[in-house]
Amino acid sequence: MTYEQSVKTLWRHGDGQASDRAARLKELIRYATLAPSSHNTQCWRFRVTDDAIGILPDLSRRTPVVDPDDHHLYVSLGCAAENLSLAARAFGMSGEVTFHPAGDGEVRVTLTPCQPEPSPLFEAIPARQCTRTDYDGTPLVDNELSLLQAAGTGKGVSISLLTVREAMENVLEYVLQANSLQIGNRAFRQELENWIRFGGREAVEAGDGLFARSMGSPATPRWLGRWLFRTLFRQGAENAKVARQVRSSAGIAVFISAADDRAHWVEAGRCYQRFALQATALGICNAFINQPVEEASVRPAFAEALGLVGGRPDLVVRFGRGKAMPRSLRRPVEAVLIPAS
Repeated sequence: MTYEQSVKTLWRHGDGQASDRAARLKELIRYATLAPSSHNTQCWRFRVTDDAIGILPDLSRRTPVVDPDDHHLYVSLGCAAENLSLAARAFGMSGEVTFHPAGDGEVRVTLTPCQPEPSPLFEAIPARQCTRTDYDGTPLVDNELSLLQAAGTGKGVSISLLTVREAMENVLEYVLQANSLQIGNRAFRQELENWIRFGGREAVEAGDGLFARSMGSPATPRWLGRWLFRTLFRQGAENAKVARQVRSSAGIAVFISAADDRAHWVEAGRCYQRFALQATALGICNAFINQPVEEASVRPAFAEALGLVGGRPDLVVRFGRGKAMPRSLRRPVEAVLIPAS
């Protein structure tokens, strides 16, 4: 299958013809896997029980350099849970999401029959992407900002929408400071390189990772892509690109947890996913600029600059209008489904 065929097969709505419960649950899991994850590692596994689908962390897909405390990993589980819950309701099953902290933790989506309720957020799932390109700089109107604010707020998680240029420039300072530290870290560069899929065939075969074209780079054989990455991925050029992209955005969203624990990280993921889907439904792009929350040496000063007392800044996201980019891919449901014992 070509890259283009894979995209068409993956990023779509189902035909609604699932013939039995097992097929419907498999389709719910497919929707869940369309959620974002750090470096598109797809750090989740799914376990089906009589009345629920459990989402468990796949610790073999950790990114220990960029995410040493697994914060982003648990955020990703929350994103997947939100997709699953929205799809369940569209399929006629309410999907109540709870986090169970025992062991490595599990996000459980309990399913009970209800009237089918497709929503604009559900409809947006196949169109959502992290759009890593310049936006057009046009501001959002108040109603759009209100919808994004409501979608991105949750239990113990708040969202701060920054649209004034001075405030955005203040955030950008911390983004560039942390970006410089990451690019100067050989282990960070190696970890990122390991998750880049430089060519279409490589992207299809792996079904995970960051497709080079989704980041604005050309598709190349791996040997050439690695050489180009090692040659061109430099602090000056990357900081200039990040600054340009932030300044082309309509605003920056900062997600903030009231407590720094896994339960709140999962909730932050759910809030972000609703935000991203609401943005998609409005024709608004978004992309992570998480560097200042990823770098432990920068995060405290960034939190202080935001005026936080307690809690944790979880995610930093720029948003605005722009053109869609090529997509990264996903592994098949069979690869993430825990077999019934």
